[in-house]
Amino acid sequence: MKTGVAHLPLHEGRCPPWLFTRMKDLSSVISEILIYEYGQEEFLKRLSDPFFFQAFGCVLGFDFHSSGLTTTVTGALKEALNEADLGIKAAGGKGKTSRKAPEEIVQLGDALGVANAEKLVHASRMSAKVDSTAIQDSYQLYHHAFVFTEKGSWAVIQQGMNASTKYARRYHWLSSNVKAFIDEPHTAICCDKRERNVLDMTSVVSDEARKISVDIVQETGNIMRLISGGQQSLDAFTGTSVKTLVMDARHTFHLSKPTMAALAKAHELQPANYEELLALRGIGPKAIRALALISHLVYGAEPSWDDPVKFSYAVGGKDGVPYEINKRHYDNTIGLLRSAIENAKVGDKEKLHAMKSLSKFTQ
Repeated sequence: MKTGVAHLPLHEGRCPPWLFTRMKDLSSVISEILIYEYGQEEFLKRLSDPFFFQAFGCVLGFDFHSSGLTTTVTGALKEALNEADLGIKAAGGKGKTSRKAPEEIVQLGDALGVANAEKLVHASRMSAKVDSTAIQDSYQLYHHAFVFTEKGSWAVIQQGMNASTKYARRYHWLSSNVKAFIDEPHTAICCDKRERNVLDMTSVVSDEARKISVDIVQETGNIMRLISGGQQSLDAFTGTSVKTLVMDARHTFHLSKPTMAALAKAHELQPANYEELLALRGIGPKAIRALALISHLVYGAEPSWDDPVKFSYAVGGKDGVPYEINKRHYDNTIGLLRSAIENAKVGDKEKLHAMKSLSKFTQ
């Protein structure tokens, strides 16, 4: 199962209460069936797949292509999982709620009996730091949902918004796919649009630039000498002869005082590797970009500038696309699924088997 990114346009409006209540109930029974049939790990695996998640939102009846699908579906799913006894909980959400994820993880982790909740908190923070800083694609993160199991496995669904285009980009993570937070955590990308000049410090192409970025921070005095102003030309900066120079307007070394202070602090702390450097407070997009450019211009280690970015209705859609939601049909669907899972618990799996057969027929 691949993880990746999806592009979604911004839609106005809110999810009506009658629909959100039903989305919560339907997501609850679907989650329970998936976990009952396939287990917790498979449930996380499916959430980490942008295509499954998109189809999941469509089945729940929300806008099939809007940015609101992410926030509303994860909101309904969070309430459903946290109220159920499935060994899986969800933290975070949209806006200010996303910043509560660490404390929610600790509280919910204690209730689940998770052995090391701080490890989950680190995963939550690093996934957000990577997609806001290590990958610079012009999408500002505003939504972060962290789903985890009693055994410590986790999945992340977060979203960023491009203010100029009014498009959102969704990022999916899965713990079993993450060898290192800065080593291509998004193993495959799904998207209908690629951005130009995206700095991707998680790419394998950026490996040397990552190493040199750490070296620059570690070396005494080197960082201020390289970043401080006074370079009159690229020749003076690199000490080499250059015939042609074409630079993007955003490639600048004029850093703010807070960024310079953060880099100086990083030198004091001497991070052992790039992940430790990225995790430091104050090390944001400008510092990471400056180090990447210096690694390229001074030492020839070019980072990746390639954008890493690479469905089904059951009950209708909120905006009447492809047809209006039938509330009675929606409630009957919830009732059927709830009945199937309750019967299966006492040994009667006839309804679940029937749905499996129907699935094979429709395919």
